[in-house]
Amino acid sequence: MREINWEEAFCGEGNSCFRLGTDSQGNGYIAKQGEEGAYLTDTREALQQMIRDIKAGKADHLL
Repeated sequence: MREINWEEAFCGEGNSCFRLGTDSQGNGYIAKQGEEGAYLTDTREALQQMIRDIKAGKADHLL
């Protein structure tokens, strides 16, 4: 079982709450608050780049 260190939830508008986490192997995790067992994982660098791209508007066409 992985030991994931979850940060406090980040909540947007409404009930859109997400949590970010890391493990000792350098992996990053994203999950909906309350559903931490169903997470998205990749290297920390890959998830950091995904977050930067979202902030830059590269995923706005999905909205």
